[in-house]
Amino acid sequence: MAIITLAEIKEQLNVTPDLGAADDALLQRKIDAAQDHVERMLGFRFADTYGGEGQDPIPPALIEAVSQLAAWWYETREAAGEGAREVPFGVTDIVEGYREWSF
Repeated sequence: MAIITLAEIKEQLNVTPDLGAADDALLQRKIDAAQDHVERMLGFRFADTYGGEGQDPIPPALIEAVSQLAAWWYETREAAGEGAREVPFGVTDIVEGYREWSF
């Protein structure tokens, strides 16, 4: 289950109503990919750790990390060019505070 909605990512991107639903499928792919990527960086799935019965809610910072990454990938669709990087710096900083380390 995605931890952010289409409405939330559109708000993050400041999408105007004239776009309508034209990019909804693309935006959902970005949300799903961003969440998967953040979960891989963390070393666990959100559903296994947060949000369930008897579990803590998903920390707002991790929701922000997924939102920032999905927005970044939507706005920067090519992995080349000036300023291109795999993950925005803020996302890495957020995730490192919650990451499960194993050796």
